[in-house]
Amino acid sequence: HGSLVFLGKQAIDGDSGTVGGILAGRLNWPAATNASSVTVSDDNASVVVECEVAAGIEEVRMPLPAVVTADLRLNEPRYTTLPNLMKARRKKTKIMQAAKMGVDITPRVEVLRVDEPTERKGGGKVADVDELIAKLKNEAKVL
Repeated sequence: HGSLVFLGKQAIDGDSGTVGGILAGRLNWPAATNASSVTVSDDNASVVVECEVAAGIEEVRMPLPAVVTADLRLNEPRYTTLPNLMKARRKKTKIMQAAKMGVDITPRVEVLRVDEPTERKGGGKVADVDELIAKLKNEAKVL
């Protein structure tokens, strides 16, 4: 039974980034997402996670056990060498059945619908700054 679970940021299939949150919810553990730094306390009772957010870095302290999802800055990737790549190609892949391991893979997320974004009108050109300001005030109503 682990006390800290690391996951990637998101899957490439649905690109939804929900696995970490769902796992934390099912385990009733705290979660931190988009981690760029993780530090476990000296007594192994808590973890401090620096999370990438829109405004910069958010530092969060959580008790262990916990779930952490990684941001690309969490670790420096290791690149394989050509000899190791060739060795890996020759290795046999062991296929394991989820049911034999006692894992329930029933889908727990239901996609209700997917909508196309509304079609945007083409942009236009303005002759000068005065015309731009007039369009922002009168047409877009943002000034």
